[in-house]
Amino acid sequence: MIPKTITYNDVASRFAWPDAVVALREGHTLPRAQVDDVFLGPADETLLSRGAYIPELGYGMKSVTVFDKNSEAGLPTVQGAMLVFEPDHGQLIAIIESKLVTEIKTAADSVLGATLLARPDSETLLIVGAGTVARSLVKAYSAVMPSLKRIGIWSRRSEASAALVHEFAKHDIEVFVAPNLAEATATADIVSTATMARAPILKGEWVRPGTHVDLIGAFKADMREADDTLISMGSLFVDSRDTTIDHIGELKIPIAQGLITADAVKGDLYELVNGIHPSRQSAQDVTVFKNGGGAHLDLMIAGFLVSRL
Repeated sequence: MIPKTITYNDVASRFAWPDAVVALREGHTLPRAQVDDVFLGPADETLLSRGAYIPELGYGMKSVTVFDKNSEAGLPTVQGAMLVFEPDHGQLIAIIESKLVTEIKTAADSVLGATLLARPDSETLLIVGAGTVARSLVKAYSAVMPSLKRIGIWSRRSEASAALVHEFAKHDIEVFVAPNLAEATATADIVSTATMARAPILKGEWVRPGTHVDLIGAFKADMREADDTLISMGSLFVDSRDTTIDHIGELKIPIAQGLITADAVKGDLYELVNGIHPSRQSAQDVTVFKNGGGAHLDLMIAGFLVSRL
């Protein structure tokens, strides 16, 4: 069997975000995945390899390098590829550019979480960060959540926020620069953080009742985006207990400090999608969703891409 080679340019403009979110939802009706991660190298120059096995879907391994300072050299921060193997005989069926899988997986994961946890009448989304993930979030959220009317962009670099807003000047939903993070957070219905922060950037005291907080950026044990107040005050959910609680600083650090316990996590996407655990309990709840972006999600999206090409 000759494996398919699927590049970013092959697919980037040829799929619909609602379909990707449905693929993740359907993937969570399959048996729980087996997953494992390997991190090698220094904190700012890391090789990350993530593997997953899902019965009926197959096997996947995505390996990427994450070099924080690559932008200074005009290179992508994250580079790599994903191998996909079919479940019956372990044959390699596809090699997919990692950028494609990661972009679709990351935004679709967050939007699936929001459809399950955010208030259905949410009108204002604040995106913290102005990079590649932020761009995908604008597209995915606006395509899947019809109640949204406004999307604010905040970044430490105001010129990055302005540039991203300019890209969406003709978007169906108003996209605007949010100049002050605290003030923008206080008026948002959904806050989605997509940064490379290693120390908390989002404060619980800024978040009003009823807000849904979507935490994306932290992916290692030394990284956090939400402060202790937000983590302790919110109703905590994750995309997967197996890939977040003992692995990502967003939860691992406050657990180690005794601020919360692992039992503070009320549910993950497997439990939410299959009705094992209820989601939002009232319109006043602050729901906090940690998007850990595990390898099982990469495999679900890879299966989605392979089936369409």
